[in-house]
Amino acid sequence: MPPRRRTQFTQENIDQQLQQIHLLDQSSSSENLEQLGPIIKQIHSNRQQDAYLRTVKTLIESKDAEIESICGDNYQEFIGSVSTLLSIKTYTTNLREKITTLDQNVSQVGKALVEKKRALLQSKKTASNLDEGIDTLQACLRVLDVVNRVGEMIKEGKYWSALRSLEEIGSMPPTSLSQTPLFQHLLSSLPSLRGQIKDAVTASVKHWLLDIRNVSAQVGLLALEAMDSRNRRWRSRRERDPLLKLSKVGSAVETITYEKVEYNVLDNEHIKVDFTPLYQCIHIYGALDALDEIRKSYQADRKAQSDLIIPQPLPLSSLQSVTQEIVGFFIIESHVLATTGNFRSERDVEELWEALVKGLTTAVEYSLKKEKEADSYLRAKEILLGFVMTLESYSYSTNGLHSFIILLFEKYVGLLETQYGKRFERIVLKDDDCIPMYVENTGERNSVLDTIWLDTEQRYQFENCAVPVSLPWSQGFYLCCQDIRSFVSSFYQFIEGVAQHHRSIDDLLSKSLNTLLADYISKSMAQRAEATSNLTQIAQIVTNLEHLQVACVELERALTNIRTSQRGGTIRITAAKSFESTLSWTLARVNSAIKSKLDDFFGLSEYDWTPPTRETSPSMYLYELVNWLTTVVDSLVIKETYKDKAFSAAVDYLASNLIDFLTGRNIPMVNENAISNILIDIDFLEEEFRRHGRPDLATAFVELRATAGIVMTDTVQEYLVPSMRQAAYGNVKPKRLQALLEKLARYGSQCRDSPSRDRGEKRRKEAEAVGRVFPGENR
Repeated sequence: MPPRRRTQFTQENIDQQLQQIHLLDQSSSSENLEQLGPIIKQIHSNRQQDAYLRTVKTLIESKDAEIESICGDNYQEFIGSVSTLLSIKTYTTNLREKITTLDQNVSQVGKALVEKKRALLQSKKTASNLDEGIDTLQACLRVLDVVNRVGEMIKEGKYWSALRSLEEIGSMPPTSLSQTPLFQHLLSSLPSLRGQIKDAVTASVKHWLLDIRNVSAQVGLLALEAMDSRNRRWRSRRERDPLLKLSKVGSAVETITYEKVEYNVLDNEHIKVDFTPLYQCIHIYGALDALDEIRKSYQADRKAQSDLIIPQPLPLSSLQSVTQEIVGFFIIESHVLATTGNFRSERDVEELWEALVKGLTTAVEYSLKKEKEADSYLRAKEILLGFVMTLESYSYSTNGLHSFIILLFEKYVGLLETQYGKRFERIVLKDDDCIPMYVENTGERNSVLDTIWLDTEQRYQFENCAVPVSLPWSQGFYLCCQDIRSFVSSFYQFIEGVAQHHRSIDDLLSKSLNTLLADYISKSMAQRAEATSNLTQIAQIVTNLEHLQVACVELERALTNIRTSQRGGTIRITAAKSFESTLSWTLARVNSAIKSKLDDFFGLSEYDWTPPTRETSPSMYLYELVNWLTTVVDSLVIKETYKDKAFSAAVDYLASNLIDFLTGRNIPMVNENAISNILIDIDFLEEEFRRHGRPDLATAFVELRATAGIVMTDTVQEYLVPSMRQAAYGNVKPKRLQALLEKLARYGSQCRDSPSRDRGEKRRKEAEAVGRVFPGENR
């Protein structure tokens, strides 16, 4: 393969290219040196061509002979060729000179250009270094700007954006900047910046915790007001619909209804609780893999805040505000628990709840310890009940609070018993006038009948009686019934809305009512009866006691019916036995009062026990006595049975006194005239009782008449005969007969006349005979 021939450049070509070179371009700010390169290469090629020409010349000279030979043969052609070669030589010589000149020129110009090029390359290298430095500085500035923006974002609260920016810096791809000390310093400062973000977001949450502590009371107030409104709305609906009577707030029916108008206590026209700081903090701590740290810190802060809610001691006047704050506290906790995933555990919240409930119950119990008014317990219960119902709706366990309310209820009932007991004592002992209650019109009568308790027959009787009318009971009975109703109302007012064990509530009500009825009303009536000798008042107490016995039965029936309708138990009223006992005692007090009055009518001074003659008419005091007895006893507003017993007791008392006069130790001696006078008085009394329709009262004088008859008919010997004694003298007591005979003997022994003395001796012997026959008998 022949060698490749070099390109031949003529002088014209070179001149043409040189003319096209423009080293200084007027439109350019830099020298146009790049165009010299190709020309220089061409010049170099021409130099090689010149060497080639010299070699050719040598060859030509060596071949002159041959050429001459050839030229001789071809002279003309040779001449022409020589001429051509000479021309070429001349041209070549001229070209060489021009090239030499041009080479010198180019050498000079090229040297300057090389220097410029070297300077230009150095400038470009410097410019490249500057560009690289600028790029690096700009990259650093961008990183520094990001770092600076991190600080600004922290100040602006854009913690997540700040953290993302730091992550972007840390995750930048390797560049020339990555190896710089500045960048390494920035990378080493990232943990500190993350710490600043962490500290800032923590401070934000701390401030938020302070804010929610300040608004907890308002949140609680709104929640309690919403629950109160919910209660009132449901109570109104229950009153309109009997089917909902047993349904309470929180039941399925009520809950469905309430959901239609549910009120958000955390976001409303009054308040808006923003949880963003907490959420942001949780997000940041989660990204920093430090969630446990903020979780523990939050729990500790909330524990500290909960410890500050209840003051020690707790004034009852502050209980409302304290419960409001507690409600707000746990509503916020409930929202945090529901919206933060696994940040809060239910156990953490339960621990706070249990501790706060325990503290609250202890504080309330201590505050109520010195309270003597039942209303204080009622107010505390109302506050606690609203508190319980509100937090129940947020699924907090309130069993402990319900038990505490029941405990308060028991103490409340104790105070209520004392309070109403004093009222009953005042009514019975001071306020009761012990006269039949008088009503003037139908309204008053119906009001009274709606207050007291009567059986169906009595109620029908009084509802259809004409007015005005005097009712059989006194105002004291009416006031006691009124206060019993008030007590029952106050009793149930406390347990309204309380989750209760019906049986224990019913038992407590039964016990309390029995205590009030038996220990206060019944005993107070016994005291009132004992303190008065006025028969009319005592009789009124008897009537009141009778109606209270009926009221016990009717009250038990009424309360049991109410409790049954509320799925409760049975109320047991056992105080009727106490009223029965007091009634028996009061009836005895009637008899005692009558006996006391009878003592005012007669006594030892009314009789001469050794009169010289016998009377033909009864003692004068008996007229007044019988008139008083029949008038007073018949006028007593008590049952006829009680009147009969009063008459019987009074006559028995009269007979007992008369026989005691004759046979007792107070009278040392008597004569037959005195005994005759006593028998005349007995005849009078029996006649008067028959005239007043009470002939059966004569039986009270049987013993007296029989004992006196043995003496007056001188039939002692007959009495000593067992068969005769059992047939005719069964009512005569031997010792009394013996005592009477001894008194007659004593009188006869003091007489001066022989017949009387003999008669006295006879009586002595008869007394001894009676004493021998019945040595073990006692009067």
